Amino acid sequence: MTGNGVRVSGGGWRCAGVRWPGEAPELGWSRGRDRRVSVLAYGTGLGFRALGERHCVGPRGNVCPLGAAVPGRSTGGRCAECARLDRAHSVAADTMADDPRTYRVYLAWFGPGLVKVGITGEERGAARLREQGAVVFSWLGRGPLMAARRTEEVLRAALGVPDRIPYARKRAERGRLPDADGRAAEVTELYGRAAGLEGRGWPESLERLPLEVVDQVRIFGLDRADAPVRSVRELVDGGVVAGRLVAAAGPDLHLAVDGAGPGAGAGVVVLDTRLITGWQLTAVTENDVRVPLIDIGGGGVQGGLF
Repeated sequence: MTGNGVRVSGGGWRCAGVRWPGEAPELGWSRGRDRRVSVLAYGTGLGFRALGERHCVGPRGNVCPLGAAVPGRSTGGRCAECARLDRAHSVAADTMADDPRTYRVYLAWFGPGLVKVGITGEERGAARLREQGAVVFSWLGRGPLMAARRTEEVLRAALGVPDRIPYARKRAERGRLPDADGRAAEVTELYGRAAGLEGRGWPESLERLPLEVVDQVRIFGLDRADAPVRSVRELVDGGVVAGRLVAAAGPDLHLAVDGAGPGAGAGVVVLDTRLITGWQLTAVTENDVRVPLIDIGGGGVQGGLF
Protein backbone atom coordinates (compact mmCIF):
# COMPACT_ATOMS: atom_id res chain seq x y z
CA MET A 1 0.00 0.00 0.00
CA THR A 2 1.01 3.60 -0.46
CA GLY A 3 0.47 6.10 2.30
CA ASN A 4 -2.92 7.15 0.89
CA GLY A 5 -4.35 3.71 0.39
CA VAL A 6 -3.79 2.73 -3.28
CA ARG A 7 -2.65 -0.85 -3.42
CA VAL A 8 0.56 -1.73 -5.23
CA SER A 9 0.91 -5.47 -5.50
CA GLY A 10 4.07 -7.34 -4.57
CA GLY A 11 5.09 -10.95 -4.03
CA GLY A 12 5.79 -11.71 -7.68
CA TRP A 13 2.85 -9.72 -9.09
CA ARG A 14 3.64 -7.69 -12.20
CA CYS A 15 1.71 -4.69 -13.49
CA ALA A 16 -0.47 -5.27 -16.58
CA GLY A 17 -1.26 -1.58 -17.18
CA VAL A 18 -4.39 0.57 -17.02
CA ARG A 19 -7.81 -0.56 -18.20
CA TRP A 20 -11.08 1.36 -18.38
CA PRO A 21 -14.03 -1.04 -17.98
CA GLY A 22 -16.10 1.84 -16.56
CA GLU A 23 -15.58 5.51 -15.77
CA ALA A 24 -12.79 4.82 -13.26
CA PRO A 25 -9.33 3.60 -14.30
CA GLU A 26 -8.02 0.30 -12.95
CA LEU A 27 -4.50 -1.05 -12.69
CA GLY A 28 -4.26 -4.68 -13.72
CA TRP A 29 -1.88 -7.18 -12.12
CA SER A 30 -0.74 -10.64 -13.19
CA ARG A 31 1.19 -13.49 -11.61
CA GLY A 32 1.37 -16.42 -13.98
CA ARG A 33 -2.27 -16.97 -14.96
CA ASP A 34 -3.66 -15.21 -11.87
CA ARG A 35 -5.19 -11.76 -12.31
CA ARG A 36 -6.33 -8.94 -10.01
CA VAL A 37 -7.12 -5.22 -10.32
CA SER A 38 -6.69 -2.06 -8.23
CA VAL A 39 -9.37 0.60 -8.80
CA LEU A 40 -7.81 4.08 -8.87
CA ALA A 41 -9.34 7.27 -7.47
CA TYR A 42 -8.25 10.85 -8.08
CA GLY A 43 -6.70 12.52 -5.07
CA THR A 44 -5.19 9.33 -3.67
CA GLY A 45 -1.51 8.50 -3.46
CA LEU A 46 0.20 6.06 -5.79
CA GLY A 47 3.81 5.09 -5.36
CA PHE A 48 6.09 2.21 -6.28
CA ARG A 49 9.67 1.15 -6.88
CA ALA A 50 10.62 -1.06 -9.85
CA LEU A 51 12.59 -4.19 -8.97
CA GLY A 52 14.90 -6.41 -10.96
CA GLU A 53 14.38 -6.79 -14.70
CA ARG A 54 11.39 -6.13 -16.94
CA HIS A 55 9.91 -9.24 -18.54
CA CYS A 56 7.55 -9.84 -21.46
CA VAL A 57 3.86 -9.80 -20.47
CA GLY A 58 3.00 -12.52 -23.03
CA PRO A 59 0.38 -12.58 -25.81
CA ARG A 60 -3.31 -11.99 -25.06
CA GLY A 61 -3.22 -12.84 -21.38
CA ASN A 62 -0.93 -15.85 -21.73
CA VAL A 63 2.51 -16.30 -20.19
CA CYS A 64 5.53 -15.63 -22.40
CA PRO A 65 7.02 -19.09 -23.08
CA LEU A 66 10.54 -17.64 -23.15
CA GLY A 67 10.28 -15.47 -20.05
CA ALA A 68 12.03 -12.90 -22.22
CA ALA A 69 13.40 -9.58 -20.99
CA VAL A 70 12.13 -6.47 -22.80
CA PRO A 71 13.62 -2.95 -23.12
CA GLY A 72 12.59 -0.32 -20.57
CA ARG A 73 11.32 2.11 -23.23
CA SER A 74 9.06 -0.39 -25.00
CA THR A 75 5.40 0.64 -24.79
CA GLY A 76 4.36 -2.79 -26.06
CA GLY A 77 5.92 -4.68 -23.16
CA ARG A 78 6.29 -7.84 -25.25
CA CYS A 79 9.13 -9.69 -26.91
CA ALA A 80 9.08 -9.87 -30.71
CA GLU A 81 7.43 -13.31 -30.86
CA CYS A 82 4.69 -12.52 -28.34
CA ALA A 83 4.02 -9.18 -30.06
CA ARG A 84 3.53 -11.05 -33.35
CA LEU A 85 1.14 -13.55 -31.76
CA ASP A 86 -0.79 -10.79 -29.98
CA ARG A 87 -1.35 -8.79 -33.15
CA ALA A 88 -2.19 -11.87 -35.26
CA HIS A 89 -5.37 -12.37 -33.22
CA SER A 90 -6.43 -8.73 -33.08
CA VAL A 91 -9.21 -7.06 -35.06
CA ALA A 92 -6.59 -4.73 -36.58
CA ALA A 93 -4.90 -7.68 -38.29
CA ASP A 94 -7.97 -8.37 -40.49
CA THR A 95 -7.81 -12.12 -39.79
CA MET A 96 -11.37 -12.31 -38.40
CA ALA A 97 -13.54 -11.68 -41.47
CA ASP A 98 -16.17 -14.18 -40.25
CA ASP A 99 -16.49 -12.55 -36.82
CA PRO A 100 -20.26 -12.58 -36.08
CA ARG A 101 -20.21 -9.73 -33.56
CA THR A 102 -21.52 -6.24 -34.18
CA TYR A 103 -18.96 -3.45 -34.42
CA ARG A 104 -19.22 0.30 -34.08
CA VAL A 105 -17.39 2.98 -36.05
CA TYR A 106 -16.44 6.11 -34.11
CA LEU A 107 -14.86 9.52 -34.56
CA ALA A 108 -12.43 10.41 -31.76
CA TRP A 109 -10.95 13.84 -30.96
CA PHE A 110 -7.73 14.25 -28.97
CA GLY A 111 -7.03 17.95 -29.46
CA PRO A 112 -7.22 20.65 -32.16
CA GLY A 113 -6.62 19.01 -35.53
CA LEU A 114 -6.32 15.54 -34.01
CA VAL A 115 -9.36 13.51 -35.09
CA LYS A 116 -9.28 9.83 -36.05
CA VAL A 117 -11.70 7.14 -37.14
CA GLY A 118 -11.76 3.71 -35.55
CA ILE A 119 -13.85 0.64 -34.77
CA THR A 120 -14.63 -1.29 -31.61
CA GLY A 121 -16.82 -4.20 -30.58
CA GLU A 122 -20.28 -2.96 -29.67
CA GLU A 123 -20.32 -5.00 -26.45
CA ARG A 124 -17.32 -3.02 -25.18
CA GLY A 125 -19.23 0.26 -25.18
CA ALA A 126 -16.91 3.28 -24.83
CA ALA A 127 -14.06 1.38 -23.13
CA ARG A 128 -11.92 1.55 -26.28
CA LEU A 129 -12.33 5.34 -26.43
CA ARG A 130 -11.23 5.71 -22.80
CA GLU A 131 -8.27 3.37 -23.39
CA GLN A 132 -7.06 5.61 -26.21
CA GLY A 133 -7.53 8.81 -24.22
CA ALA A 134 -10.18 10.23 -26.58
CA VAL A 135 -11.20 13.57 -25.07
CA VAL A 136 -14.36 13.76 -27.22
CA PHE A 137 -16.03 11.17 -29.44
CA SER A 138 -19.19 10.31 -31.32
CA TRP A 139 -20.45 7.04 -32.71
CA LEU A 140 -20.86 7.04 -36.46
CA GLY A 141 -22.34 3.65 -37.37
CA ARG A 142 -22.82 -0.01 -36.43
CA GLY A 143 -22.76 -3.25 -38.38
CA PRO A 144 -20.63 -6.29 -39.32
CA LEU A 145 -16.87 -6.17 -38.92
CA MET A 146 -16.00 -5.92 -42.61
CA ALA A 147 -18.57 -3.15 -43.17
CA ALA A 148 -17.06 -1.22 -40.26
CA ARG A 149 -13.57 -1.76 -41.65
CA ARG A 150 -14.72 -0.62 -45.10
CA THR A 151 -16.15 2.56 -43.60
CA GLU A 152 -12.75 3.32 -42.03
CA GLU A 153 -11.16 3.04 -45.46
CA VAL A 154 -13.81 5.24 -47.09
CA LEU A 155 -13.35 8.00 -44.51
CA ARG A 156 -9.57 7.91 -44.76
CA ALA A 157 -9.72 8.21 -48.54
CA ALA A 158 -12.59 10.69 -48.91
CA LEU A 159 -12.08 12.92 -45.87
CA GLY A 160 -8.38 12.48 -45.08
CA VAL A 161 -9.10 11.15 -41.58
CA PRO A 162 -6.34 8.95 -40.13
CA ASP A 163 -6.92 5.75 -38.18
CA ARG A 164 -3.90 6.39 -35.93
CA ILE A 165 -2.41 9.40 -34.18
CA PRO A 166 1.04 9.30 -32.55
CA TYR A 167 0.54 9.16 -28.79
CA ALA A 168 3.13 11.85 -28.12
CA ARG A 169 0.91 14.30 -30.04
CA LYS A 170 -2.16 13.34 -28.02
CA ARG A 171 -0.29 13.92 -24.78
CA ALA A 172 1.12 17.27 -25.91
CA GLU A 173 -2.34 18.62 -26.80
CA ARG A 174 -4.09 17.37 -23.67
CA GLY A 175 -2.71 20.18 -21.53
CA ARG A 176 -4.11 22.98 -23.72
CA LEU A 177 -7.67 22.01 -24.57
CA PRO A 178 -10.32 24.54 -25.72
CA ASP A 179 -13.69 24.91 -24.00
CA ALA A 180 -16.49 22.35 -24.39
CA ASP A 181 -17.91 23.97 -27.54
CA GLY A 182 -14.50 24.10 -29.11
CA ARG A 183 -13.87 20.47 -28.22
CA ALA A 184 -17.12 19.35 -29.86
CA ALA A 185 -16.82 21.43 -33.03
CA GLU A 186 -14.43 19.26 -35.05
CA VAL A 187 -16.28 16.02 -34.30
CA THR A 188 -19.60 17.62 -35.22
CA GLU A 189 -18.25 19.01 -38.49
CA LEU A 190 -16.59 15.75 -39.47
CA TYR A 191 -19.69 13.72 -38.61
CA GLY A 192 -21.69 15.85 -41.05
CA ARG A 193 -19.14 15.27 -43.81
CA ALA A 194 -19.07 11.53 -43.11
CA ALA A 195 -22.88 11.28 -43.16
CA GLY A 196 -22.82 12.93 -46.56
CA LEU A 197 -21.02 9.87 -47.94
CA GLU A 198 -24.09 7.65 -47.63
CA GLY A 199 -24.80 6.32 -51.09
CA ARG A 200 -21.26 7.23 -52.19
CA GLY A 201 -19.11 4.42 -50.84
CA TRP A 202 -20.78 4.02 -47.44
CA PRO A 203 -21.45 0.25 -46.99
CA GLU A 204 -25.17 -0.54 -47.11
CA SER A 205 -24.83 -3.00 -44.22
CA LEU A 206 -23.54 -0.29 -41.86
CA GLU A 207 -26.33 1.48 -39.99
CA ARG A 208 -25.58 5.15 -39.42
CA LEU A 209 -26.02 6.25 -35.81
CA PRO A 210 -27.16 9.76 -34.82
CA LEU A 211 -24.63 12.38 -33.76
CA GLU A 212 -24.10 12.32 -30.00
CA VAL A 213 -20.95 14.13 -28.87
CA VAL A 214 -19.51 12.63 -25.68
CA ASP A 215 -17.00 14.75 -23.73
CA GLN A 216 -14.72 12.77 -21.39
CA VAL A 217 -12.79 15.63 -19.78
CA ARG A 218 -14.58 15.14 -16.46
CA ILE A 219 -14.07 11.35 -16.51
CA PHE A 220 -10.35 11.85 -17.08
CA GLY A 221 -10.10 14.56 -14.39
CA LEU A 222 -8.56 17.00 -16.86
CA ASP A 223 -10.91 19.78 -15.74
CA ARG A 224 -9.39 19.75 -12.23
CA ALA A 225 -5.68 19.11 -12.78
CA ASP A 226 -2.76 21.30 -13.80
CA ALA A 227 -1.27 20.58 -17.21
CA PRO A 228 1.75 18.25 -17.02
CA VAL A 229 5.04 19.29 -18.57
CA ARG A 230 7.13 16.12 -18.21
CA SER A 231 6.61 12.42 -18.68
CA VAL A 232 8.43 9.27 -17.56
CA ARG A 233 10.73 8.00 -20.30
CA GLU A 234 11.42 4.56 -18.80
CA LEU A 235 11.69 2.66 -15.54
CA VAL A 236 14.95 1.30 -14.18
CA ASP A 237 15.80 -1.17 -11.45
CA GLY A 238 15.29 0.66 -8.15
CA GLY A 239 13.59 3.63 -9.83
CA VAL A 240 10.78 5.34 -7.90
CA VAL A 241 7.58 6.90 -9.23
CA ALA A 242 5.27 8.31 -6.56
CA GLY A 243 2.74 11.11 -6.23
CA ARG A 244 -0.91 12.03 -5.93
CA LEU A 245 -3.11 10.88 -8.80
CA VAL A 246 -4.83 13.99 -10.21
CA ALA A 247 -5.96 12.81 -13.66
CA ALA A 248 -5.79 9.88 -16.07
CA ALA A 249 -6.41 9.48 -19.80
CA GLY A 250 -5.89 6.35 -21.84
CA PRO A 251 -2.80 4.60 -20.48
CA ASP A 252 -1.51 7.79 -18.83
CA LEU A 253 -1.61 8.56 -15.11
CA HIS A 254 -1.03 12.22 -14.13
CA LEU A 255 0.82 12.40 -10.80
CA ALA A 256 1.37 15.56 -8.74
CA VAL A 257 4.82 15.23 -7.17
CA ASP A 258 7.02 17.26 -4.83
CA GLY A 259 10.10 16.61 -6.93
CA ALA A 260 10.05 15.70 -10.61
CA GLY A 261 13.64 14.57 -10.89
CA PRO A 262 16.91 16.32 -9.98
CA GLY A 263 16.45 20.09 -10.09
CA ALA A 264 13.00 19.84 -11.68
CA GLY A 265 10.93 21.00 -8.71
CA ALA A 266 7.28 20.19 -8.08
CA GLY A 267 4.67 19.65 -10.75
CA VAL A 268 2.56 17.09 -12.58
CA VAL A 269 4.36 14.20 -14.27
CA VAL A 270 2.74 11.78 -16.73
CA LEU A 271 3.35 8.07 -16.30
CA ASP A 272 2.47 6.01 -19.38
CA THR A 273 1.49 2.72 -17.73
CA ARG A 274 2.49 0.82 -20.87
CA LEU A 275 6.05 1.44 -19.61
CA ILE A 276 5.43 -0.34 -16.30
CA THR A 277 3.95 -3.56 -17.67
CA GLY A 278 6.21 -6.52 -16.97
CA TRP A 279 7.94 -4.94 -13.97
CA GLN A 280 7.67 -6.29 -10.46
CA LEU A 281 6.71 -3.35 -8.23
CA THR A 282 6.85 -2.71 -4.50
CA ALA A 283 5.03 0.07 -2.65
CA VAL A 284 6.75 3.26 -1.46
CA THR A 285 5.43 6.33 0.38
CA GLU A 286 7.69 9.02 -1.09
CA ASN A 287 6.24 11.83 -3.20
CA ASP A 288 8.96 11.98 -5.82
CA VAL A 289 10.06 10.66 -9.22
CA ARG A 290 13.52 9.18 -9.64
CA VAL A 291 13.50 7.77 -13.15
CA PRO A 292 14.44 9.37 -16.51
CA LEU A 293 11.99 12.07 -17.70
CA ILE A 294 11.35 13.84 -21.00
CA ASP A 295 9.57 17.10 -21.80
CA ILE A 296 6.03 16.76 -23.11
CA GLY A 297 5.66 18.22 -26.59
CA GLY A 298 9.21 17.38 -27.56
CA GLY A 299 8.09 14.65 -29.96
CA GLY A 300 8.90 10.96 -29.79
CA VAL A 301 8.27 7.68 -31.53
CA GLN A 302 4.93 5.99 -31.00
CA GLY A 303 4.73 2.41 -29.85
CA GLY A 304 1.73 0.08 -29.65
CA LEU A 305 -1.53 0.42 -31.60
CA PHE A 306 -2.81 3.71 -30.19
